[in-house]
Amino acid sequence: MSKGITSRADDYAKWYTDIVQKADLADYSAVRGCMVIKPYGYAIWERMQAELDRMFKETGHVNAYFPLFIPQSFLAKEASHIEGFALECAVVTHSGLEKDPETGGLRPKGKLDEPLVVRPTSETIIWNTYKDWIKSWRDLPLLINQWANVVRWEMRTRLFLRTTEFLWQEGHTAHATAEEAEAEAHQMLEVYRTFAEDFMAVPVITGRKSDSEKFAGAETTYCIEAMMQDKKALQAGTSHYLGQNFAKAFECQFQNKNNELEYVYATSWGVSTRLIGALIMAHSDDKGLVLPPKLAPYPVVIIPIYRKDDEKETVLAAARTLKGSLEADRSLRDVRVKLDDREQYTPGYKFADWELRGAPIRVELGPRDVAAGQVVIVRRDTGVKQTVPVDQADELIVSLLGEIQSALFQKAHAFREQNMVPVDTYDEFKRV
Repeated sequence: MSKGITSRADDYAKWYTDIVQKADLADYSAVRGCMVIKPYGYAIWERMQAELDRMFKETGHVNAYFPLFIPQSFLAKEASHIEGFALECAVVTHSGLEKDPETGGLRPKGKLDEPLVVRPTSETIIWNTYKDWIKSWRDLPLLINQWANVVRWEMRTRLFLRTTEFLWQEGHTAHATAEEAEAEAHQMLEVYRTFAEDFMAVPVITGRKSDSEKFAGAETTYCIEAMMQDKKALQAGTSHYLGQNFAKAFECQFQNKNNELEYVYATSWGVSTRLIGALIMAHSDDKGLVLPPKLAPYPVVIIPIYRKDDEKETVLAAARTLKGSLEADRSLRDVRVKLDDREQYTPGYKFADWELRGAPIRVELGPRDVAAGQVVIVRRDTGVKQTVPVDQADELIVSLLGEIQSALFQKAHAFREQNMVPVDTYDEFKRV
């Protein structure tokens, strides 16, 4: 095991936290329940953002941004919505701070006329805006996504999986008919399924949530669920058909083609940084993080190996040439190549470090390799090493990245199938 990572078999929860911290993904913050996402963890989120944003835009959506603060009265307009989120809301009651003459410290000043809720989700503030934007059937559909942070006052938190503040995207769309809105909710669920399986290499099951588990204010909630290595399901994304609930709460009406006033039909959908938690728990092992090539910050890491100063420049020059060759290869144009030329660490340390960080492919290059015109290529998922001529490295790396992406999905899929038990009745379910 690497850097003292707890074994999954001994303590799964501790194993997960060890990987998050020791692979430099995130850390605890001074604010209870909140996390600091470190650069390597944020780089994974950026890869996720880039692919999801592309998929949203390919399905006709555009990005916008709405306020972090929501008047408290807005949440009260949709009864089930406020009931679902009231206990999780963080509330701002004052507009600033002033010096306390008695203690010499600071105290709140300027009590607000109406408290402001820190965004737990944006349906209310968005539909209060949409009512001014939507007047006619010609204004529909309205297809908007927002990348933002939200706050939900959680009692029990875990890095990435459940924190008081987290990052996400939330889509909010408006439609002229129920059929169009339902089709949108299903379309976005399919986008999430495709992303999870094609990019995260995580097989998911799609379905409808029970009425007791659906989103507060929704008519129907659809979700993707994935099995983690502890054999528990993780809800990885949701898509909601909201009907006319929020349109009625905020008096959002449009004139249809028959010149009649009608309430708009709505959807909302979202995924969050919880996806990073899913990525960790679906693929990683007792050596550390295992990342699918499509989402790894650096799918290929080159590690130069030398002991003597007279070897240094020769090896580094060959490593730079290889890096340039890989980056120039059109079939590797989306692959980010990292040359780890840190002088303060030994090659052995770097091997262990990138194994812990889950880099899909490690390329080792020493003076004997340079002399022989070869490189050593190591897969993170299997540990298999191959020595190949340097002029064949590009082709092999292209092939291996595809193999690793596919192998991770197939392994996770096989694990899920081996650990699922079909049941047809509630009695069977209780027995199992």
